[in-house]
Amino acid sequence: MKIALIGYGKMGRMIEQIARDRGHEIVSIIDIDNQQDFESEAFRSADVAIEFTSPTAAYGNYLRAWAQGVKVVSGSTGWMKDHGDDVRRECTEGGKTLFWASNFSVGVAIFSAVNKYLAKIMNRFPQYSPHMEETHHVHKLDAPSGTAITLAEDIISELDRKTDWVKGQENRPDDPALLRIDSLRRGEVPGIHTIRYDSEADCITITHDAHSRKGFALGAVLAAEFTNDYQGLLTIGDMFKF
Repeated sequence: MKIALIGYGKMGRMIEQIARDRGHEIVSIIDIDNQQDFESEAFRSADVAIEFTSPTAAYGNYLRAWAQGVKVVSGSTGWMKDHGDDVRRECTEGGKTLFWASNFSVGVAIFSAVNKYLAKIMNRFPQYSPHMEETHHVHKLDAPSGTAITLAEDIISELDRKTDWVKGQENRPDDPALLRIDSLRRGEVPGIHTIRYDSEADCITITHDAHSRKGFALGAVLAAEFTNDYQGLLTIGDMFKF
């Protein structure tokens, strides 16, 4: 399989190594200093492009890749609010393909399924109040993390007593209809997500703690392999059926 990389930071380099180890060919690597390569024959030859950049660059990268007829797998977060509707329209009406996930880790996919099932159970027990905390490295630009938002939205979809999530910094935790997400930034932490259901009697806690970025990189390559055979707007839920 021929893969192009968009973004060549730590994640891009790790994805490159894993893709090569799995027998794939890296045909193009695009970073901030060679944007003209989107229009190269090498990039057009890719079956799938894997994109890990920034919230401000991601949507433009999708458009450039799609213009060359290349499917995209992306782990960039923070663009959905401004461009989510446009992306959905391109993938449903325009024939484009994007596999997007806020987190590609297989462990996070399992954790997400557990989170949603636990929320479904907790809908019957209103004495438990949920709260989320996510911790990442100091270089992360968005807060809360895309993974935290996805987890929160899954909780809200199952809990009748929660209507939306709110940043802990916004200091509105007293509204019982809001799910608070606290974001911490320290060191080089790859990612920790903790969900607590607290009551007067006890506390139930689930946590996913990433040891390194390797799990994210492997998941992105697995998603590229999956995307090669499918089209439209794809998610982790399409690849893993829990």
